[in-house]
Amino acid sequence: MDNFDLKPDPKKFSWKSTVWNILTLVVVLGICFVAYFFLNIFINPHTPSNPFPPAALPTLYKTVTPTNTLAVLTLESTWTPTSTIKPPPTRTIASTWTLLPQLVTQSATPVASDTPTGTIATGTATPMPASANITYIASTDYHPDLNCNWLGVAGKVLGSDGKPVLFMEIQLGGTLDGKTINYVILSGNATAYGTSGFEQVLSDHPIASTHSLWIQLLDNTAKPLTNKIYFDTYSTCTQNLVMVVFTKNR
Repeated sequence: MDNFDLKPDPKKFSWKSTVWNILTLVVVLGICFVAYFFLNIFINPHTPSNPFPPAALPTLYKTVTPTNTLAVLTLESTWTPTSTIKPPPTRTIASTWTLLPQLVTQSATPVASDTPTGTIATGTATPMPASANITYIASTDYHPDLNCNWLGVAGKVLGSDGKPVLFMEIQLGGTLDGKTINYVILSGNATAYGTSGFEQVLSDHPIASTHSLWIQLLDNTAKPLTNKIYFDTYSTCTQNLVMVVFTKNR
């Protein structure tokens, strides 16, 4: 048998394999570059290669906050707080009516004008600076919408010349149906009764009483211009408005 030398066939150069090898190398190098790029950004986010660098943190400065110190004021040892308590008005017994230097008349005729109707009494005592005229009328003359569901005192203050006098104090006190009454009213607060008119509601229904309520005119310094004038109230709807007209005598 003949001896034959078997030699491998030389490999042929393949461009296809070479291209794939080059592409594989490029991909590996690209992966390495991308890994290095992200690792560099992760380690140093402020690197210039980071397209989205983090915002710069604001600079913090140490500030000193001032504290407020409360100053304690020490009062002098001689200072003593005091309070003045105004005593409630006291009731004058009915017998003193005979000593009043003024004449108070009562009638059922409503007063519709600013002409004073009071009469000054004569006597040895010095007359008060003002007098009063009291009448009783139906409240529906001024409050028709309330029917008989009302009880109150109203009126006006006139000067010696018959002209209205504003901002005079009218004090109303006493008891009504077991309740204490104490009001201070200013003339001019109810112009339905005239320029210097005043009004004070006492109840939402008529109540009868006898000399348990009083009214008094004061000037703007709380000086009495009349004595305390006691009056009655009635339970009828035709006399549930007590009309008082004060007239200054001088």
